[in-house]
Formats: sequence, C-alpha cells, structure tokens
Amino acid sequence: VYGQKVQHAPQQETLPVLDKKGIKHVQSVTGTFQYHTRAIDPTMIVAVNELASEQSKPTAKTLKKCNMLLDYAHTYPNPKIRYHASDMCLHLDSDAAYLVQPKARSRVGGHFYLSDRLPSNTATPNPPQNGPIHTECKTIRNVMSSAAEAETIGIFHNAKTAVPIRNTLEELGHIQPPTTIRTDNSTSFGILTSTIRQKRSKAFDMNIYWIKDRIKRKQFYLFWDKGTNNRADYFTKHFPPKHHKQIRYTYLHRPTATVIRAVRTLVQGCINPRNSMTHNPKI
Repeated sequence: VYGQKVQHAPQQETLPVLDKKGIKHVQSVTGTFQYHTRAIDPTMIVAVNELASEQSKPTAKTLKKCNMLLDYAHTYPNPKIRYHASDMCLHLDSDAAYLVQPKARSRVGGHFYLSDRLPSNTATPNPPQNGPIHTECKTIRNVMSSAAEAETIGIFHNAKTAVPIRNTLEELGHIQPPTTIRTDNSTSFGILTSTIRQKRSKAFDMNIYWIKDRIKRKQFYLFWDKGTNNRADYFTKHFPPKHHKQIRYTYLHRPTATVIRAVRTLVQGCINPRNSMTHNPKI
C-alpha cells in the first residue's frame, strides 16, 4: 500500500570515534574476513562490506557490528562449498540495493557460477545450480538517481567482472556461449534489451550502451526473472536471522547428520573425556 511504510534517511552518528586500539581491531577483523568471504563463505560478505566502509572512523556501533560478525563466524566455523561436474559455462545473477549505504550510496551484488550449456531457444534459462566461483558485493561510488539506474550499473559492473573470467575459461579450452545474466528489475531489462524507450536516463548512458553493445555481440544474454529466483539478492542487503538460516545452504554445502553427530561426539569427548567412550588422547 502506497505510504504504508515511510523510509527516513538515517541520522548522522554523533558517537565518538574509537581509540587506536579499537580502530586496529576493526580493521584487522575486516581484513581477515575479507579473504575468508571471497574464498569460502560468501554469506558474510555483506557484513564485511559494511564494516569496510566504516573502518576508517569506527564508533561503538561499528564495534558492536564487528562482534556480531565474530559471533556468526564462531557459530559456523567450518563452511564448505561443493562443486558438481558441469560444462564449465559461466552464468551469473545480478542485483542491486538502492540507497542502503550511508551518504545515499547503493550496493551491487553478483553471484557467479559454472553450470551446463543451455539451449539457445530458451527465453528464461534456469541452469542447474553449482557452487559459486566468485561473489561480488561492492558499494557504488556515485549516488544513483533511481533504483533502475542502480540495477543497470549493477549489471554493467558484473558484466565487466565476467569478461576476464570468460577469457580465462576460453584459454583453458572451455568455449563460452553467451553468458546468461539474471536480473529482477524490469526497467533495466527493458532499456538494455531495447524493449523500453530511453528518455530520462541519460545520466547512466555510457553504462547502458556498453552492455547493450556486448549483448548485441552475443557475449552476454540478459533475461528477467522474479526476485525469489535471483541468488544475488542475498548479497545486497541485510536480512533477519531467520532468513540467514533458511538461505545459508543455498550457497554452501550442508553437512550430513552423520558428520554433525561425529563433530558433537568429538567436542564432547574433548570437553569431558572421562564420560566419552570415543575419546582419543592423541587428538
């Protein structure tokens, strides 16, 4: 319902900046988990992106966010990504969140994965999901004038990121068909595929025509799909804990019940070895 929820801009923080020890702590946590999120656990990348934007002048609120991230990392200490055999064709989902960062900035997210080659006559491709090979989560430097502009810049940014990945795969012998790009914004999809006439969007003209040119050259295939199927949406904004628990194993490998029981038995044996029949002093 229009006007049901009013979104106000967040107030500028007046909290004092942390001392040198606190600043170094926030920066060390951000730097450590920056590699961890890119290598194996992309579910933490949004939190790391937000901490990185505040690490130069962190406050007590930033430190609270930092401790929450450490608690999350301690809750899930051993993330795993499982990859399945495929045709090694690159696919990606693109999304953007409008005005979610301080100073009216927006965030772009991208989910890159390798999957099977799809038929050329498929209007809405749905390639089999695989483990992510790259996850993009970045703050757009410029202030976007609309959600459509943010989504278009997101597609432009993810497409540019995909170009060197495509070149690497082709040099390895995996010939790439047009890389599919999934978007859930109908306006940016219409402008980039020339089904909507461009009038008041000249502010992002260069980005539009770059990706338009690459689509015509059949380097990319852009298609629209509903937001629930867009796996890049998770890397653009914050969600409640219930959603994190529900969606986490979409991107990571879920351990089996046998593995969970073995880990619990091992932990209990280390904590109280006398009451554990499986305790091994050599561990």
